[in-house]
Amino acid sequence: MVDLSLEKIQPLDDRVLVEREEGEGKTQSGIYIPEAAREAPRIGKVIGVGTDEDLKEKIKVGDHVIFTKYTGDEIEVQGKKYLIIQKNDILAVIKE
Repeated sequence: MVDLSLEKIQPLDDRVLVEREEGEGKTQSGIYIPEAAREAPRIGKVIGVGTDEDLKEKIKVGDHVIFTKYTGDEIEVQGKKYLIIQKNDILAVIKE
């Protein structure tokens, strides 16, 4: 079995490794939403960037991005879930 850690994962080509932001657990009026009923957040923090030069110019590790609703392949590393998504599924970079 391969020992996975984030430092060992390098996305290839035009792919980006993203950690999803946590979704809201309750509504504005204070009603709690069960985890199964929550919509998956579409904003995440970039953990790794692929080898595509054009991609590296636009997206950096630490950026926050908005991505399409049904995208990516989910992986689990040390109990946390991450997405590997292609650059075409990234809609925007959030400027700080």
